Amino acid sequence: MRMAELKAGWAILGNDGRRFGTVQSVGQNYILASGTGFRGDLYVPASHVANVEHGVVYLNLAKREADEMGWEQPPRDLDAPETSPETDLHRHI
Repeated sequence: MRMAELKAGWAILGNDGRRFGTVQSVGQNYILASGTGFRGDLYVPASHVANVEHGVVYLNLAKREADEMGWEQPPRDLDAPETSPETDLHRHI
């Protein structure tokens, strides 16, 4: 399944079956999710999505592990590809 096919409102569960959050929107490489409890928005990397079926997104780790991942910060430059200083050197010559 492509990330673009995910829909707002779908549940996000850890691989232990516990609810992690709800899909708010989807970027190219992440899911913007509302967290459970008192957590705010979370940016779940696409690399941690194990499976999607019947409107439920399953992570490849348990909810407790996902809670500790530090996904409160948006990805750098959101969907922009990562660049290293070496790739920018030639621009300044």
